[in-house]
Amino acid sequence: MIPNAALAPAKINLTLHVTGRRDDGYHLLDSLVVFVDLGDRLRVGPAPDLRLSVTGPFKPGVPTDERNLVVRAARLLAQVTGTTRGAALTLDKILPHPAGIGGGSADAALALHLLADFWKVDLARLTRDDILGLGADVPVCLAGPAPMRMRGIGEDLSSVPRLPDCALVLVRPDVDVPTPAIFGALDRTDLAPMDAVPQGLDVAGFADWLETQRNDLLPPAKAMAPAITQALTDLRSLPQVKAVGMSGSGATCWGLVAHTADAKLAAKSMQLRHPRWWVAPGGVFQTSRSTT
Repeated sequence: MIPNAALAPAKINLTLHVTGRRDDGYHLLDSLVVFVDLGDRLRVGPAPDLRLSVTGPFKPGVPTDERNLVVRAARLLAQVTGTTRGAALTLDKILPHPAGIGGGSADAALALHLLADFWKVDLARLTRDDILGLGADVPVCLAGPAPMRMRGIGEDLSSVPRLPDCALVLVRPDVDVPTPAIFGALDRTDLAPMDAVPQGLDVAGFADWLETQRNDLLPPAKAMAPAITQALTDLRSLPQVKAVGMSGSGATCWGLVAHTADAKLAAKSMQLRHPRWWVAPGGVFQTSRSTT
């Protein structure tokens, strides 16, 4: 049984290769996605109708109506399964937004898991297109939190060899980078895909491999928000950090470290340098959630 309150882990793109663009305008991606033990929290309880309330440090600006993916996911599940039961959903907003770390998508995915259990309905009745219709990151968040390779427009998911035990320090500069503008600024959309993840890597080898891969949204993001360059430079200067990058379309940057203790030290250093920025350490999940 999935409990009636749980963590919606932040989704981190360690790579993000733009490999094409469909006729309908959707970009084709190839990305190594991991999840960390940090995120929003969602709780579900009884109510005569469906309602959402928001708490937490990043509550301001979060809608509680159909503009919120949690509400849209809940209504979709109710419609597809035919349930008429209500639910009171409480979202504790811990992650900044927008940040390129899948906060809304992770919240929606967790809402589907929690409500399927709460309403005693079959989540498998949702089709791939149903889930993808909520957002490109919802399928991977629903399947997580094990590391995965995500391709296509988010629908093509596959497992990867076990990654080394590691952690991340996450840093979001105090800037916003609109995703449509970042994609719109791409010079090319037919770039090379990600290389296959090698087997048996230690942290140093994994860091070396990551440095050979790309986030194709990074150049336009840096041009739009120079603070991203500063964040990456400062992360790379820390002795604990083995590799750096940006997640999604930004502005959250990550630094790969060997242990959670290293992530906490690196986070403390970054927070002292940039008191106004959001900084947090997180361990990387290696397996997916239990459904038993």
